[in-house]
Amino acid sequence: MNMREKIKAAAARYPDQRSAIMPALLIAQKEHGYLPGPVLEEVADILDVERIWVYELATFYTLFHTEPVGVFHLQLCDNVSCMLRGAEDLLRHLEEVLGITKGGTTPDGLFTLSTVECLGACEMAPVMQLGDDYQGDLDIARIDALLDRLRATAGQATGADLAATVPPGE
Repeated sequence: MNMREKIKAAAARYPDQRSAIMPALLIAQKEHGYLPGPVLEEVADILDVERIWVYELATFYTLFHTEPVGVFHLQLCDNVSCMLRGAEDLLRHLEEVLGITKGGTTPDGLFTLSTVECLGACEMAPVMQLGDDYQGDLDIARIDALLDRLRATAGQATGADLAATVPPGE
């Protein structure tokens, strides 16, 4: 099934096409890796909704990417609980080790580093999202071990496959 068919099938579950924008964006992002302008316009056209509605959602939520991201998107929480438990030091360490600043992608396209307002996992602070999984109770040693594991497996599968190989909290 192509992207258009998947979006139409997902939209059929909603009484109002506007309600299907988020699922449609998830489908489009999975297909394209990110959501450039032409893809956002295509989603709006498929759903027959205002383009601005699609742009608003795609640019508001951190789970949507309007620019390319690395194979591994490291999203470090920078909310109060995580900051109190050392997220700022972890961010500085990640920037140094990866050789990029927040919002950047390594030259090899392997890692993108972002901060997010809240991952809703204060009990695991400091926490970082990698793919669909959370990595919690982080310190520099755990981050270094995680990066080593990701680099070691980088050439063997896709980003989604690789992210799935790292158990939550590892």
